[in-house]
Amino acid sequence: MFKEKILQDQVAIITGGGTGLGKEIARQYARHGAQIVICSRSPEHLERGKSEIEREGAEVMSYPLDVREPLEVKKFAEEVVKRFGRIDILVNNAAGNFIYPAEKLPLRGWKSVIDIVLNGSFYCSQIIGKRMIAQQRGQILNVLATYAWTGGPGTIHSACAKAGVLAMTRTLAVEWAGYGIRVNAIAPGPFDTEGARTRLWPTEEMQQAITREIPLRRFASLEEVAQAALYLVSPYAAYITGECITIDGGGWLGKGIGKLAEDLDKFVELREAGKKQRER
Repeated sequence: MFKEKILQDQVAIITGGGTGLGKEIARQYARHGAQIVICSRSPEHLERGKSEIEREGAEVMSYPLDVREPLEVKKFAEEVVKRFGRIDILVNNAAGNFIYPAEKLPLRGWKSVIDIVLNGSFYCSQIIGKRMIAQQRGQILNVLATYAWTGGPGTIHSACAKAGVLAMTRTLAVEWAGYGIRVNAIAPGPFDTEGARTRLWPTEEMQQAITREIPLRRFASLEEVAQAALYLVSPYAAYITGECITIDGGGWLGKGIGKLAEDLDKFVELREAGKKQRER
């Protein structure tokens, strides 16, 4: 649906861009003409990710960065501008997550996720956003999860952080619209990556249990999620800001009615039986 070089010569930063969804978003942006900057705390992830993204023919800059440290973020932004002259797109994708009951969650686990997801997204948005304000244009895309508004067992730390980023998305969209800056978000459902398998659904049984609760009965592909991330920063979405697109196969809509959908025939039989009884 997109023109081949819809992001021609735009400079796009993707935090956590060396692996998983971040890398796939970077690949899609590179494929459509963007110059790519990926950052991560892991040098190994950066090197592997950089070589894969470069296969799309893009210029790629990799940078070791801890988004929890605002001074590091400031220096990083300066280095990007020194190399490319500007920053057009920021994707706040860096995250941390693991399943843990709220009453047992170590305080360091709470702080770590809040620092990466909420604080890190704000530091990057504020520091890079100032440069976008100066150039009177720019786009910020935040990566959320549906439990930011539904809640989810074992995700108290991540859900609270993502809910904060959702509020930040909408607030900045209003505050910065006058500077020509659009701020949007995507909320993917489950997609199967090595990191997600390790932390969230390490067994086949757990994957099947999650899939049963998704109306489309499957996980998303990384490409499907990245295509939505491409759309929101493209000219086709030029009048969209403050929005969050959910890409979860109807998963969050199925909450509470998944069993009904599975037993629909039985439900219809019970309904018809009740109707006949009332008619008598």
